[in-house]
Amino acid sequence: MTEDTSTAPAGPARRAAVTAAGGARPDRAAAGGRYRSWIPSWGLITTKHLELRKRRGLLVVAVLLTVGLPVLVLGLRLIFHAVDPKSYGPAGSPSVFQFLCQPMAEFGFIIAATLGATAGTTDLTDGMFRHLVITGRSRLALYLARIPAGLSIILPLVAVAFAMVCLVTSYAGTPQPTSINVNGISVPAQLSQAQLKSWILRHPQQYDQAFVNGGPQVGNGGPQIGPAPGSTPVSRSANPRPVIDRDIATIYGDYTSDETGQLNPPINEMVKIGLWLELDIGIGFLVGLGVGSLIGQRTVSTVLMIVLQIIVTPILAAHVIPYFINGQRVVVGIALDQLRPAGLAGGGAGGPGHVLFGGRGVLNIPPMPTWAMITVIVGWIVGWSVIGAWRMATRDA
Repeated sequence: MTEDTSTAPAGPARRAAVTAAGGARPDRAAAGGRYRSWIPSWGLITTKHLELRKRRGLLVVAVLLTVGLPVLVLGLRLIFHAVDPKSYGPAGSPSVFQFLCQPMAEFGFIIAATLGATAGTTDLTDGMFRHLVITGRSRLALYLARIPAGLSIILPLVAVAFAMVCLVTSYAGTPQPTSINVNGISVPAQLSQAQLKSWILRHPQQYDQAFVNGGPQVGNGGPQIGPAPGSTPVSRSANPRPVIDRDIATIYGDYTSDETGQLNPPINEMVKIGLWLELDIGIGFLVGLGVGSLIGQRTVSTVLMIVLQIIVTPILAAHVIPYFINGQRVVVGIALDQLRPAGLAGGGAGGPGHVLFGGRGVLNIPPMPTWAMITVIVGWIVGWSVIGAWRMATRDA
């Protein structure tokens, strides 16, 4: 007598029987294409985001160095001004704005690089990389999932800190002055190049004191006060117009540099600075992620990124190395410094960076062309992403 197969178990029991017999589970077979896709799924991204958020110590340090510093400085200034406004000025000012944005960029880059190195090595240090590979997921997807997972943590922190600085500067800062101080001479603020030229023709003696005789110079014995190079006194000239026409571009550059450091930055300048900060932080994370994936050790990767930001970049930006100028320009920090907006440049010499962010740069080396600056920045982003993804794809499980 034969058994009626129509009463065979169905549902979970049937799938268990098939699996025990060595067959493939239908649901896993259907999902195989999804697991092998190089595009990270939303669930994988959220999982990597959760893994980073569980690093409580790292997150606490990131919050303290990005949001904590502006809160502390601006909070104390607000309290002091509220208690004794005669002795303590408003909480916001151009100098405070630059003072807070500069360490925000430096510490933000380091924290972002540390977070990236952590994201690139967390599976190895936790012993989970082999298990992730066994699941059949694409290794490229495993790497790409770390990018939005990490950026979604560090970029909002920087945005909140910078928005706080901008709000205090705009609504609790010093009133916008109508003139600026240039070497002890009061010059009207917010003049166009044509208006500055008219002012010079009307006040030749003040011009000589502010932009020529009072200009700071660097000699063999250090900073000195004397005639600025390329500038000619006009107060004793019978016809100063040709001299002014010749030097007006240089004069106006010096004028805008002094103006930037003494006026509250306008909204468009704040937007440029905010975008530059986010770019700087994003590059730090992506480079740290690539270095961490390549080396496989978080500590070594973090130390290398700190050395790059604190030691290597300042040295290369301060001095021209003979026959190595193009090698200096390959460092991403040099390109970012040239791209630095005028509100953070501190009166540096102008460069091609103004094409994008109004950057005037803080470099003591000749600026590179705009196309070269963009190539260096994009090259570091793409290059280290490719290196990190390649190392994860070829790493032994």
